[in-house]
Amino acid sequence: MPEVVFPLDSQKKFTEQRIVGHNRWHPDIPALVQVRPGDVFRVHCREWFDGAIQNNDSADDILNAPLPGVHVLSGPIAVLGAEPGDLLIVDILDVGPIPQEDSGPLAGQGWGYTGVFATRNGGGFLTEQFPDAYKVIWDFQGGVATSRHVPGVSFTGIVHPGLMGTAPSANLLRTWNAREQALIDTDPNRVPPLALPPLPDSAILGSLTGDEFDRVAREAARTAPPRENGGNQDIKNLTKGSRVFYPVFVPDAKLSMGDLHFSQGDGEITFCGAIEMGGFMDLHVDVIKNGMELYGVQENAVFMPGRTDPQYSEWLAFSGTSVTLSGEQRYLDSHLSYQRACLHAIDYLQRFGYSDIQAYMILGAAPIEGRLSGVVDIPNSCSTVYIPTEIFDFNVRPGKDGPTRIDPGIGVPRSAA
Repeated sequence: MPEVVFPLDSQKKFTEQRIVGHNRWHPDIPALVQVRPGDVFRVHCREWFDGAIQNNDSADDILNAPLPGVHVLSGPIAVLGAEPGDLLIVDILDVGPIPQEDSGPLAGQGWGYTGVFATRNGGGFLTEQFPDAYKVIWDFQGGVATSRHVPGVSFTGIVHPGLMGTAPSANLLRTWNAREQALIDTDPNRVPPLALPPLPDSAILGSLTGDEFDRVAREAARTAPPRENGGNQDIKNLTKGSRVFYPVFVPDAKLSMGDLHFSQGDGEITFCGAIEMGGFMDLHVDVIKNGMELYGVQENAVFMPGRTDPQYSEWLAFSGTSVTLSGEQRYLDSHLSYQRACLHAIDYLQRFGYSDIQAYMILGAAPIEGRLSGVVDIPNSCSTVYIPTEIFDFNVRPGKDGPTRIDPGIGVPRSAA
């Protein structure tokens, strides 16, 4: 096993660890861990809510989740010698759940969860159809996920970090905050909000204290969106065997990671839509000097996906176009067409006995494929959702005998907003 450079004790809260990570982006958060180009090492990661979500049949913990405190990230990790303008090479050698022999009830020790946030807490991709809070518990065995809340379905996990990236420079941080505040100002009372501004409440900033903590907490960017540094990209194919090339904006790069997922569908459409868990990552790092200029990678990571994805061979695909449910035509709106494809799939799965929320949870957690299939044929964009048929333990394909009805089981826990 590689040396653990960022250890976490499953019995302690994130802020009680020997090395405390962070939950905001800022160049002045100190790196308490150092590695060198060429090193191989292990990092422990907490579940993004730091253990607030429980393995039970209530969604109250999702409704009341401590959103200002996410994401709890392991890092920053200094890669010695990396300089602004370089590309940081990060190889994901292995990634997986917390080993079950580690005592404690945390997500990742044999189980994980998928949630839908209430609209007031950010909602999800289909928040107009699903405005309340929901939760599904998934059990892991032999790399396969099953759920008491969504019967009749099982699938192999595509384990990956939802969030990984380098620290922003001071100028880049100011750019983020200015452009996101300008967006907020266009509709400051919108629910859910258009963006999340800096928030000192619940900020975790590594070893910073006193006046320096207060200053950084006022300036630091939230970790919710993906940005030029990588961040919360939620790319399900960023799996074991992947190689990622991150832009470097500050000396020593200051690499951080977290928000591990056991599995996810393209888009993480329920927002808390992957199977969230805690776990570990084994990494190798190196540096391409002046790589940002050499390869034209001035922003946003480039990556080579791994080769460990489950090999599904049969799919059922659903399409959607950029027309609203009320019949309003939109111009090449790919966001809308993907929503319509997802709703098409949900309607279809309900014919087999699933509730609408069970079908929604399947799309968020299972390794569905989402594609922009047509973006030039005015006025309609076309998006598609591909569901692997092998994840169901019954025939989900259309046939002359009609759909096979399943027992929906205990259903999905819900907590009204």
